[in-house]
Amino acid sequence: MSFWPVPKAAAWQHRDARVGFEVVYFEPRSDGYQIEGCTTAIEDGQPWVVSYAIELDANWTTRHARITGQSAAGTRHTVLETAGTGRWRVDGNAASHLDGCLDVDLESSAMTNALPVRRMGLEPGAKASAPAAYVRAGGLGVERLEQEYLRIADENSRQRYDYTAAAFQFTARLVYDESGLVLEYPGIAVRAG
Repeated sequence: MSFWPVPKAAAWQHRDARVGFEVVYFEPRSDGYQIEGCTTAIEDGQPWVVSYAIELDANWTTRHARITGQSAAGTRHTVLETAGTGRWRVDGNAASHLDGCLDVDLESSAMTNALPVRRMGLEPGAKASAPAAYVRAGGLGVERLEQEYLRIADENSRQRYDYTAAAFQFTARLVYDESGLVLEYPGIAVRAG
C-alpha cells in the first residue's frame, strides 16, 4: 500500500471531546520526516496548549518526540526516544511498559493517528494491533495504549479504518485521505485544511 506524499501543512478542528485547533508542519528528510505541531484547546473548562516535534524514520516509525504542555498549572516537557525497535526512554529513563510500541500517540493530536496507518500500510480487510506510547494532554504522562486498526473498503478514494482503543471503551470509523492523514475522527476532530 503506497500513500501520496503528505502536504507541507495540515490542520484539524477539534470538537465534541474538546474545543480547539491543531496545526501541523511536515518536513521530509533523507531518513524520514520531522513533524512539528501545536494544539490549543479548552477541555472541561480548562485551556491548554500542547506543542510537539516528532522525528520519524523512512517507514514512519517514531524515533524521537519532544512535547511541551502549558496550562494554568504551568509548563511541562517530556522527551520520548526509541531506536525504532520497540524499546523506549522517557525523559532519559527506560520505560519497559512501552516495550513493543512503535508509535507515539498524543491525546492532544488528531495527526498522530496517521503514524500507525502509514507505517502498517494495511490492505482492505486486514487488521493489526498498534500499541502506542500515549502522551496525555494534561500533565504529559506517558502510558501504553493498546489500539487496533481494521481497514475496511475505501469509499470515494478515502481510506476507512475501524479503530478501537479498549482502555477507553472507544471505537470509531476513521476516514483518511490519500496521503494517510485523518479527515474525520468522530467525537474528536475533522480536517480543516
